[in-house]
Amino acid sequence: MPGDAKEHRTVSRVTNILELVARSENGTRFADLAAAIDAPRSSVHVLIKGLVANGYLHDEGGRYTIGSAVRALLAAPTVPIDSAARPSMEALHNKFNETVMLSFLVGDAVVYTDVIESTQMIRYSAPLRTRRPLYPTSSGKCFLAYAGDAFRESYLAAHLPDEDVREQVRAELRTIADEGIAINRGQTLPDVSGVSVPVFGHGQLLAVLAMAGPTTRIADRLDEFAAAAKEEARQITTRLAR
Repeated sequence: MPGDAKEHRTVSRVTNILELVARSENGTRFADLAAAIDAPRSSVHVLIKGLVANGYLHDEGGRYTIGSAVRALLAAPTVPIDSAARPSMEALHNKFNETVMLSFLVGDAVVYTDVIESTQMIRYSAPLRTRRPLYPTSSGKCFLAYAGDAFRESYLAAHLPDEDVREQVRAELRTIADEGIAINRGQTLPDVSGVSVPVFGHGQLLAVLAMAGPTTRIADRLDEFAAAAKEEARQITTRLAR
């Protein structure tokens, strides 16, 4: 996680287009993309045509969907973490029947790439493929806790202007790094709490495994959730090493 990474306007526009289309179930119209992207319509049109030409978008009669080039990247055998994590996600879901999530660091945000929702009527519904803040989400706290100093300090300076607050967060992140557990007690959504643990592979942090649910139902069980999630994270690491 380099601390000197800088945003590039064209790259940001391209990634924004891809993310908007990926979140749409039935494709996205040009007008909707142009309205959402901070760029002239002519520039958006050129970018979309380029993405279509290279297979990253597919034009389905005026609606754009994710193209085969993206699917080919996602199918690359060099990224086995999703398949390695799925049995552990299912085990946690079967044991607790709360929402279980797998997330990755994307730029300076966290993105859930796989979610198994609780079947209970009142539950936490996690948004797939949507950028979420690193702080105060429990998954994001994990990524920040194990990030390099430059990345972490840059993020905290950009999002937490008060130095006293930043120092409190630094202390929290040090504890997370020591214990391997991040907890969110209603910090993101008042009625939702969650716990996250890091998933390591090949000597580095690869992803974060998390569980979340209504605070009234899980607040007294967060330690139990954390212990179970840590064990499953170890199982994922073992599968990745095979």
